[in-house]
This record gives sequence, C-alpha cells and structure tokens, in this order.
Amino acid sequence: MHIPDGFMDLWICAVMYIISAVVIVYSARKLKGKLEGPQVPLIGMVAAGIFAAQMLNWPIPGGTSAHFVGGAIAGILLGPYAGCLSMVSVLTIQCLVFGDGGITALGANIFSMAIVDVFVGYWIFTALRQRNLDVSLFLAGWIGIWLGATATGVVLGVSSVFAYGFVTTVSVMGIWHGALGIIEGIISMLAIKFVLDRQPDLIPVPKEVVA
Repeated sequence: MHIPDGFMDLWICAVMYIISAVVIVYSARKLKGKLEGPQVPLIGMVAAGIFAAQMLNWPIPGGTSAHFVGGAIAGILLGPYAGCLSMVSVLTIQCLVFGDGGITALGANIFSMAIVDVFVGYWIFTALRQRNLDVSLFLAGWIGIWLGATATGVVLGVSSVFAYGFVTTVSVMGIWHGALGIIEGIISMLAIKFVLDRQPDLIPVPKEVVA
C-alpha cells in the first residue's frame, strides 16, 4: 500500500501532505502532557513490531503493494492519537531509510495507513467492543486496512499521471485488501487479545472490555 514517487500529480501530493500534517499536529496536541507510565515504552514496542511486519511486501496489479499494516492494532493499543504518531514514525523511517514509498507520496501513505486505518480501526473497536470483543477486534483490523487501501486507490485514480483509471485503482486496491484484510483482522484480534490477557493495564480501554 506504499505509493512510490511519480504515481500522483504534485498537487495531489501537496493536498495529502497538508491533510496529514493537520491530523499529525492535532494528535500531538491531544497527547501533550498525557503520555506517562507504561504507555511510553509501549509506543516504541508497537512501532517496532509494526515496522518489522510491514517490511514484508508483495506486489499487486497497478504498481503498489499489499502487506500487513497494523493501523488498527496501533490505534487500539495506544489510543488513536498516539497510534497515529507511532504509525507516522514507522512510515517516515521506511520512506527515508528503506525507500519503501516515495517522499512525494509520504503524505498520502500517512493518510491511508496512519490516519484512516488507525482512526477507523479504533472507532470500530470502541463502537462494538461491549457487544463482542473478538468481533470488534477482527472488524477493526479488517475494515481499517480495507478503507485505508480504498483511500490509496482513490488518490491514485484521480491522478492524471497514473496509468490506470479511478475504477481500476479503487477496485484493485479494494478487492485485494478486502481479501487480505481478513488475515489482518485475525492477526489484530489475536495480537490484541494476547496483550489484554497478560498486561491489561497497558491498554487505554475500559476494564469491562478485558473481562
């Protein structure tokens, strides 16, 4: 889902940078003075785990790639704002150090994976967690990555320099990640339940969720 350089018009790149920057600044302000205790090292641990998992990529038709994202995991374990910033750090390092995703496309990649995936996953979890914890975690991981991939398809589809049209890009990204998102949903559910069972106090969710 990492978009390389040269796949989007420069005006689209600029718009995505602005949107992502606004959310990043807002998230940082929401966290100001609130990070303390065990959550601080947890941020680093989550970022490191997601970073390693995201390095496993395989190409899909159209020039981009599919891989585990982990946005919902970051959002649920850290809260949406810390989860967003954690994902931003992962994506920025991947881009600048490993060339995974283009510099001009970093704003769009952040939007898809650090904003859409994180916040959608968190919102789905919080909306459904009291009904069924397993289902809420699975749907958070699945729908989060699916909508993030769809957002990638949209920005590629509206770009005049990309080789494929809107219908193709949205369909390819949506269908592939809709299927692969099932795996992400399962991994998200298992990973978060593992942490909940062993260290429930590390995670900023109500106690009734752990029961």
